[in-house]
Amino acid sequence: MRCRGGFTLVEILIVVVILGILAAIVVPQMSSASTQAVHAHLGRNLQQIDSQIEIYRANNSGALPTVDGTAPMGAGLTNNGWGILVSGEYLQSEPRNFYTTSTILAAGNEATAIAATGTDINGWYFEFVGNGIRVYAAGYDRTNDSLSNEVP
Repeated sequence: MRCRGGFTLVEILIVVVILGILAAIVVPQMSSASTQAVHAHLGRNLQQIDSQIEIYRANNSGALPTVDGTAPMGAGLTNNGWGILVSGEYLQSEPRNFYTTSTILAAGNEATAIAATGTDINGWYFEFVGNGIRVYAAGYDRTNDSLSNEVP
């Protein structure tokens, strides 16, 4: 009578194939989770920035936090362009765009922001629209909830 002391090659191969199939299912879901986190973070930051601009306007008789078209938030390039919103009680710090890793706010429009890539030196763009200021995240299309490196 022989005592069986281990696994056969076929049994080991079956286990390896099953683990490979499970890995093929799980890995794409994990990588999309980090992208979804960036989307959510940028969306929340944009909502917060928009609401803080409106709070500033409510506290200052409808005035925008700006002195002219080159100083978007009233204090030129201080605080990477965020000026009065960061130096006042509106934002605790310059918001970071986790796609470009930048906090810099620059003049631009929505098309400029959407076309930005992950290597852009700017994290945010602003433009004057009507009687307000609109802020966009570099590389993020708010309408389609997508980043510039993603295929629609």
